[in-house]
Amino acid sequence: MRESAGPVDPVDPVDPADGGGLAAGVAAAAAGVAAASGGRLVVLVDGRSGTGKTTLGDQLAQLLGAQVVHLDDVYPGWDGLRAAADAVARDVLGPPGGYRRWDWVADGPAEWTAVDPDLPIVIEGCGAVSRASAPLASLAVWLEADDAVRWDRAIGRDGDTFAREWDRWAAQEQDFIAAEDPASLADVVLRT
Repeated sequence: MRESAGPVDPVDPVDPADGGGLAAGVAAAAAGVAAASGGRLVVLVDGRSGTGKTTLGDQLAQLLGAQVVHLDDVYPGWDGLRAAADAVARDVLGPPGGYRRWDWVADGPAEWTAVDPDLPIVIEGCGAVSRASAPLASLAVWLEADDAVRWDRAIGRDGDTFAREWDRWAAQEQDFIAAEDPASLADVVLRT
């Protein structure tokens, strides 16, 4: 059973690309919980598209010396959010530890990618925090942002490809949030 770091909900929005200040605080909290429990350090970073999950996840992985799993590599296509969410607890954090990578160019499954079960891990992406995965985490983080900000970030990053799929993906995000309520499962809630 994990020890909760307690919810944090700042009044002012934070910038996930702040040079690591935010990430340093989250990393310290996660490391503290893992040390207190004596378990493997596992950080889950979730939120809707364009909230800064990848940026924060990469910063945390660097600060913690952790391997990182981007759920963008796990989603089996544009309709695969739920499948990837289920894979977090079952495959990535379960034995033997890993995931079937999705080849977006070939639009099909690719090789099995192993993760080291003994090393710290950061898993980021929409679907990372669920009722099944949250109890396995040292720290679960939920990121929020205004819809217009999320759109600008996501389309600025991924362009027309994501613009065409935005509504389709957003519907899956909404279904996942309705089913799992990841914000309520998170130890830390940040507005970016």
